[in-house]
Amino acid sequence: MMQRMEKNNPIKKSFVLTPSKDIRNSSDPDIAGSYYAMQRAGQAAIDLAIQTNTAIVTTVDGKIVRISAAELIKQRQLTA
Repeated sequence: MMQRMEKNNPIKKSFVLTPSKDIRNSSDPDIAGSYYAMQRAGQAAIDLAIQTNTAIVTTVDGKIVRISAAELIKQRQLTA
C-alpha cells in the first residue's frame, strides 16, 4: 500500500506536472531520446531501492508518495 509522506514534509506546496507536448515527438533527437533515458533512470532507482530495501519518493496523480521496497516488489510481480 502506498503511503503519504509524514506531516513534517519539507515540501509544502503541492504541484502537478502537466506537459504541454510529448517530448518523444521533438524534432531534436537528444530531447526525444531523453524520455527513454528518464525511464531507464527511474527503473534503475526502483532496482536500487529493492536491492537496498529502501523506499522511493515519487509523484502519483500529482501527489508526493513514498513507496516501500516491499510495495515495489509487489508492483513488479503484478506487471511481470
